[in-house]
Amino acid sequence: MALAQQQMSLEDYLAWENQQPGRNEFYRGEVFAMVGAQRAHGCIVSNLNRRLAEQLDGMPCRVFTEGMKLQVADDAIFYPDLMVTCDKADLATDMIFRAPTLVIEVLSPGTQAYDRGLKFAVYRRLPSLREYILVDSDARSVEGFRRNDEGRWVLYDMSEGPALEAASLGCSVPLAQVFDGVDPPGA
Repeated sequence: MALAQQQMSLEDYLAWENQQPGRNEFYRGEVFAMVGAQRAHGCIVSNLNRRLAEQLDGMPCRVFTEGMKLQVADDAIFYPDLMVTCDKADLATDMIFRAPTLVIEVLSPGTQAYDRGLKFAVYRRLPSLREYILVDSDARSVEGFRRNDEGRWVLYDMSEGPALEAASLGCSVPLAQVFDGVDPPGA
C-alpha cells in the first residue's frame, strides 16, 4: 500500500531541496527523487557539454548540466541533463533558471516515458524554449523537437544522420562525438 505524500509548496520545496544531499524534482506539490545515472549517460552528457560549449564560445549563451534547477511556472522544478540559455537573467542566476533555448535529456529505460511525456509537456510551456532533444544511448538515437513559427512542435529524427543538430543555436555535434565512449548495443 502506498503512503499518502504530503503536498509541498514551491517555497517549501526550495528550502528543503537546498538542504538535501541528492537531487529531487518537483511537480505540482509532489517531490520525485532523482536516481544516479549510468556510465553511458555520463559520457553523453559530458560529450555534449564539451562540444556545445566549444561552439558557443564567444556567444552570449552558456551550457549548463544536470545539477542546475529549471523552473517552469510556479508548479515545476526539473534538473535537465543539459540546457542552453542565452537569457541575461538566467546567465546571472546562482540557482534557478527559467528561460532556456534548448533542453537535452539523455534517456534511460526508467526515465524514457517521463522524459517523452510529462516532462516534455511541462517544458513546452516555456516561451523561451525553441528545441527539446532526446538522446537514447541504448538505441543510439537522437530525436529533436523544434518549435516552428506557428508555435507547433515538429519532430526531427537525427538518428540516421551525421550529427545532432541544435538548430536553435546553430550548433551541430557529430553522432560519433555524441556517443564517444559509449559501447554499441551488444558489445
